[in-house]
Amino acid sequence: SPLGKSILDQCIENARIAKDKSIGICQDTGVAVFFIEMGINVRIEGNSGLINDAVNEGVRRGYNDGYLRKSMLADPLFDRANTGDNTPAIIHLSLTQGDNLKITIAPKGGGAENMSALAMLPPAVGVDGVFRFVTESAIKAGGNPCPPIVIGVGIGGNFERCAYLAKKALTMPLGSHHHDPRYSELEKRILDTVNKSGIGPQGLGGTVTALSVRILDEPCHLASLPVAVNINCHVHRHETVIL
Repeated sequence: SPLGKSILDQCIENARIAKDKSIGICQDTGVAVFFIEMGINVRIEGNSGLINDAVNEGVRRGYNDGYLRKSMLADPLFDRANTGDNTPAIIHLSLTQGDNLKITIAPKGGGAENMSALAMLPPAVGVDGVFRFVTESAIKAGGNPCPPIVIGVGIGGNFERCAYLAKKALTMPLGSHHHDPRYSELEKRILDTVNKSGIGPQGLGGTVTALSVRILDEPCHLASLPVAVNINCHVHRHETVIL
């Protein structure tokens, strides 16, 4: 729609200004989420020698020196007092062979994160049941996650693992697809259906509601079919470095 095109143009201009002036692309600079692959031969130097302490110190410096909004609260329910430096980070650490340290940071804003969904589906619902849950979750989100969105889907594992898979799926390249053609077809089917919803950029109407759907899967218990949906806003921030 003409309005949808206008909104997309504004999103692109916003991205250009943020890049040229080295400022935040959005006022919500998010929870600092990290996916870290640490080689077994890597040793962390410093006061504690712990990777978590090093990452949190980096977050502390980055958010303070970069004048980014601090969004983390020390207590989630009663006091809700801000920690003042956006720590602690959310850190997913896995050990690998070698002496490299691969760090992916994916700052996650509250608007999109609040639209997450998880279901322990009965296995009998099959592919169509998973399709319905994912598409209904994305469409129900409407304009809240600042579309056009990227949809991460985790299938399998267990309750907490499928949520991890859905979030990690958001770090995959937008042009990539699942290696299994059956899952790849499901990705396409979900994307087409969400884009036909008419939600459009920023929820103001149009045919571009989602940019990509990425599925990650793992084995699961025979009595379970865990499925999680995690959504990124159009900003879709993530960066990877290998040390």
